[in-house]
Amino acid sequence: MKFGPLDLPSLPALALPRLPLSAFRRRIVFHGVFLLLALAVVGLALTLLAEEKQRARERYEAGFRQTLSTMAAQLRHPTGQLALINADAAAPSGAGLTPVVLPFSALDYSDPFKARQAVEMSGCAVHWPDDGGQLCVGMGNSAYAGGVVYLVADLVLPPAVAREKGTLDLAPVSHAVVRAETGAGTEHWVAPFEAPGDAPVDVGDGGLRGRVTGFSGEGSALVKGSRPVRDFRGWLWQEAGCAVPGQALPGCARRTLISLRVPVEAWRKALFSQGPRTWPPADLGRTRLRLQWVAPGGQVLFDSARAGAVQPFSLQHLGSTLAGGEVLRIERLGSGAPQLVTQLRGQDSSDEVAAPWLTRLVLKLPSSDTRTQVQASETVNTSSGRYQLSLTGDLTSVDRSLSATATRMSGFVGAMLAAIVLAWLVIELGLIRPVARLTQRAAALNYNMQDPQVERRLGDLDVRDMAGRDEMGILASTLAGLLQRVKEGVRREHLRNEQERDMWHAVGHEIMSPLQSLMVLHGDAADPSHRYVHRMQQAVRVLYGSASPSEAISSASVEVDTLDLNQFLQHVAVNAPYAGIQNVVFETAGAPVWVQASEHSLEDVVTHVLRNADRYRPPGSPITLTLDDRGAMAGFAIHNTGPAIDAERLEAIFEYGVTDASAPGESRGQGLFVARTYMAKMGGTITAANADGGVRFVLHLPRATPRVSA
Repeated sequence: MKFGPLDLPSLPALALPRLPLSAFRRRIVFHGVFLLLALAVVGLALTLLAEEKQRARERYEAGFRQTLSTMAAQLRHPTGQLALINADAAAPSGAGLTPVVLPFSALDYSDPFKARQAVEMSGCAVHWPDDGGQLCVGMGNSAYAGGVVYLVADLVLPPAVAREKGTLDLAPVSHAVVRAETGAGTEHWVAPFEAPGDAPVDVGDGGLRGRVTGFSGEGSALVKGSRPVRDFRGWLWQEAGCAVPGQALPGCARRTLISLRVPVEAWRKALFSQGPRTWPPADLGRTRLRLQWVAPGGQVLFDSARAGAVQPFSLQHLGSTLAGGEVLRIERLGSGAPQLVTQLRGQDSSDEVAAPWLTRLVLKLPSSDTRTQVQASETVNTSSGRYQLSLTGDLTSVDRSLSATATRMSGFVGAMLAAIVLAWLVIELGLIRPVARLTQRAAALNYNMQDPQVERRLGDLDVRDMAGRDEMGILASTLAGLLQRVKEGVRREHLRNEQERDMWHAVGHEIMSPLQSLMVLHGDAADPSHRYVHRMQQAVRVLYGSASPSEAISSASVEVDTLDLNQFLQHVAVNAPYAGIQNVVFETAGAPVWVQASEHSLEDVVTHVLRNADRYRPPGSPITLTLDDRGAMAGFAIHNTGPAIDAERLEAIFEYGVTDASAPGESRGQGLFVARTYMAKMGGTITAANADGGVRFVLHLPRATPRVSA
């Protein structure tokens, strides 16, 4: 460090006057206008949201009743009746298809038009979208049908090859393979395609027609002497034209209808046994039917167990038409209590995300309709019985859906509010704040003219940073010029006062010399003139001063008392920010440390050292106070990081007027002089040393007897 002429001590923060409320009237009006504009945008958004909530509820209730009517009409159709009858139908598996109970007692399997029409009307067919094939596996709703299952397949197949009578080998013949799994066991049939006895296979128009005769068993060959199953009946019809474009007759694939009536022996025995007849069978849910169509050579052209099948309409499909929060309850009406058929719940399929706070806001918006649920019911009469449909809707789901829409629109409202805030910031920071700063600084110019340090205070009142080419900049430039002229005038006045003060000091010195001679001549206290000469000396000292600042500090008196050094340092660390010294850290000892010291004088000592440390430490680094209670005298250290002091100057810094001219801030070079002087008056010491990347000041004080409370 380099030490030069002493600098002036730092001043407290610049005092700025408090402006009256009338000075902020236009600013308050300006802020109020923007606040009201923002509140108007929010109020408009809330009003529109409340109105949309009411309209959404009205639209939902109208659509809610229309949904119930649509579902009732759908269930009155044979397809819907099929779904009602087979509400508990099992899901398909790899083993085959579960028969469905048809909405009629029997199916005319021998007529292709009636068979196809029955399948289409009832909607019982399972579809394979890849080739357009479909298969209906059903049974009549009456036990008098004889315990049979109907299999109606609409497929695209090559021309069928008929079996000649008496042929046992089925390898060169087109044939069907049927398998039925029930709770009583598994039954197998093999059914070759045969030409009818009264007509050739080729009917003349290019189409084919023939019987499908069933034999019990499985495999690609019939057992010699085996006879057809009497109640196993079936027909095959193939259209004349090609079903696949680009293929040519006669070997092209054709639209083929296969209609089979398959007797299930386990069901027939149950029907004709003693006891009550149960239809449909109790084990219908565990029953699986599988149909395969095998071409000559053993190639399987169709298998009902293959994957990719699309199931016929069921009650579960109604669930997809329900909105989120809706519940559909279907009950069968009879002579007794209603029997629950199924209960479906709608799932919220919307991918829109709603903000939770917007959902809560929409739910709390006022509405003329305070209901949380709506209900409606309708009765469906079918050939299989009467059913009641009860639909319950959740109106809060409408509010949640509205909140999802509001979440999307909230971005526009947020953009409007952001535009308002941005406009406010531009005007506030670009116009209002500069005007306020200019007003406050102009008021401070007159207010601080009464400060004894007026010249230095005026140095703080600088508006040149606000100068510019716009209106505010021109005004700031004008005020800066006026302020500069005021500063020059005050500086000239200060120099004149300094000259007068020096002159009066010289006058006082010249007067004191003769008075000293007179005091020698009248040195006897008994001399009456001695008293008057002494009074004159005192008057001169009061008027003109007789001592330098260093002599005044050295002659100051210090009253020593008992002091808890640990509590004192903790108090200093806590209150240091109020003196403008931040980040002072004290490592407390946890117990009192009693010393002999003057609290006010010791506080002056610590404050001078802290200010010196604050001047040289890196910004943001701490100043550490450490208590040392191990020696004969109690001591503590003040450490700060920063530049080291030259070794030859470690003692010189405690002399009056020694300061570092290159250091930031203002210094008169008397702080450390005051610290050592006061420490000596209290019987203590203070030293400085370079340590731990900075400077450490170590202070020691005499110990004292602990103070005892009365």
